[in-house]
Amino acid sequence: MRTVKSLSAVILATLLALVSTPAARAASLPVPWNLLAALPAQLANPGGPPPGANDWSCRPSAAHPSPVVLVHGLGANQTVNWQTYSPLLKNNGYCVFSLTYGVPGEPLPVYQPGGLVRMEDSAAEFSRFVDKVLDATGAAKVSILGHSEGTVMPSYYVKFLGGASKVDKYVGLTPLWDGTTLYGLSHLYKWGQVLVDPLLNPLCGSCVEFLQGSDFLTKMKSGNGQFQPGVAYTNIVTRYDELVIPYTSGKGTGPNVRNIVLQDTCPLDFAEHAGLAADRNAAGHVLNALDPAHPRPVPCHPAGPLGS
Repeated sequence: MRTVKSLSAVILATLLALVSTPAARAASLPVPWNLLAALPAQLANPGGPPPGANDWSCRPSAAHPSPVVLVHGLGANQTVNWQTYSPLLKNNGYCVFSLTYGVPGEPLPVYQPGGLVRMEDSAAEFSRFVDKVLDATGAAKVSILGHSEGTVMPSYYVKFLGGASKVDKYVGLTPLWDGTTLYGLSHLYKWGQVLVDPLLNPLCGSCVEFLQGSDFLTKMKSGNGQFQPGVAYTNIVTRYDELVIPYTSGKGTGPNVRNIVLQDTCPLDFAEHAGLAADRNAAGHVLNALDPAHPRPVPCHPAGPLGS
């Protein structure tokens, strides 16, 4: 009887120790698989970091030595864009950080849209944030997980602002390396640039930079191109992208570039542009891209336009 009691005590102590570890506490974060989770989060803490992000006392583990910086898309912010991926990555043992960048003027009280200033200016802001993350964590490099504009803007930092030596993995959800035609807007802009720029730039300096053939994208393709040596790129695109047209604009070429079309591995996934921010199947590819040494099978979950 004493032996049984002793064994029970050991088991109980072990379970309590496991529950009290940081990894176990992190695993308690809920992970929503629908974009609608952004609404109550934004109302509760407008513009605040998503769950699991911006713990400035976090120290990267040997398994995941590079903190992950989350970079939102045009018109979004860190709150609405990352309610799924921030807790997911935290639960998987990563130090996670996020920011809202590119806000012109004073932030609005209810909703703080970001990514509206020129991407060159946002890249300088992003550079300062990355340095802050590296200083706080003691890490040598960060990994980037970006969505939409958050896939393209940091590339300016990597190529022109010294970021290539500070970035390990670069994972993009719905990237647009070749820009978007967006129902012919890129062609119309070429004809009316002189009239459009003075009107649009004060409101959204980045908007015209996304258009196929823009001066920004031309500069990004100059020299050695958009994909820098020493950085591992993974592009995750969806055939149902209604904003990046054609969706193949998100593909790249190079020895350090991997392209994933979501429907090639899961025909039942109908996620559109924004939906990839809450998509289970894309999340599986993201986790493998950030930790390619330990790949896991990516299941095929049926998914609607806004999430699984």
